[in-house]
Amino acid sequence: MARNLPKFTVGIEEEYQIIDPVSRELSSYIQEILEEGGYVLKDQIKPEFMQSQVEVGSRICHDMKEARQELARLRSTICELADRKNLMVAAASTHPFSQWSDQQITVADRYAKHEEALKHVARRLLIFGMHVHIGIDDKELMMDVMNQARYFLPHLLSLSTSSPFWQGVDTGLKSYRSIVFENMPRTGIPPVFGSWAEYQNFIKTIVRTGCIEEPTQIWWDIRPHPVFPTLEFRQSDICTTIDEAICIASLILAIVAKLIKLRLNNMSWRSYRHHLVEENKWRAVRWGLDGDLVDFGKQESVPVRDLLDELLDFVDDVLDELDVREEVEFVRTIMDGGTSADRQLAVYRETGSLQAVVDQLVAETRRGL
Repeated sequence: MARNLPKFTVGIEEEYQIIDPVSRELSSYIQEILEEGGYVLKDQIKPEFMQSQVEVGSRICHDMKEARQELARLRSTICELADRKNLMVAAASTHPFSQWSDQQITVADRYAKHEEALKHVARRLLIFGMHVHIGIDDKELMMDVMNQARYFLPHLLSLSTSSPFWQGVDTGLKSYRSIVFENMPRTGIPPVFGSWAEYQNFIKTIVRTGCIEEPTQIWWDIRPHPVFPTLEFRQSDICTTIDEAICIASLILAIVAKLIKLRLNNMSWRSYRHHLVEENKWRAVRWGLDGDLVDFGKQESVPVRDLLDELLDFVDDVLDELDVREEVEFVRTIMDGGTSADRQLAVYRETGSLQAVVDQLVAETRRGL
């Protein structure tokens, strides 16, 4: 007898760039936005490590329609707050030309400790991300899903790339954010854990030995959240448009639901070795949608768009139950038109102006709100 999927919750966090409208450079004016933003958004708005960043987090949402409304409200509010302070906001994982060495660090004990622990590595973290939380109450089920979902992280990254530039240079990569972030310890694709107890023993070991103070200092591309009963997907660049963001979040939800459906039917997706998945991640970082990923089952390289078509087929039977068919089908629009990284590169090739790229990012961040 078929068993129904559990009820899921969804949360989305995004980190935005604060930009000076004249120079188009990053602007260290988080306090200007926080002062008023705290009254409007309360604990849904937070400072980040750099003062040119602002983070928002959605409320707990019970479906993707609610999540879209919530994310639109947050983006609209941040844009309105910025307008009042004569600032601009952009959603992209690197700024096209601002220098990390020019940024001011937010004054807080947490960030001071972060800088002291990581030194130069922390100072270079002028990057912006998007995190998607899927609520899973069963800890053993969460670990099982994490182990299997690792395989799909490069696919998701290839759809979200928005960081081709770094300090005024076309890096030749679609997600340079990933390169900067992986200079940090405890990042990248996580290892496989056989049980929740095995994961907890790992955490206890690295806390007890002084490697970390607490579990939030594990920054893997996917992790059990240390506080909330959610599986947190952290692999994506921040999506410039809200349509892209909701598409990626919906695809993540569909992957989780499909893996759980397989388990309910005593089946599972194959778990691949860590370094094989990392190989695919590098390809997603380097070429985005324009490259190949390795199909480990076939033992051959396959265009990423072909594998994304297969992924859409894989999750098709859960889309209607989750009510995300329209949102997930937007993957085809991304494949046809390219990601934010592709559009940024196109503007730069056409205009030769990184300021024009910033203007495009600002406009697209507001699109659809």
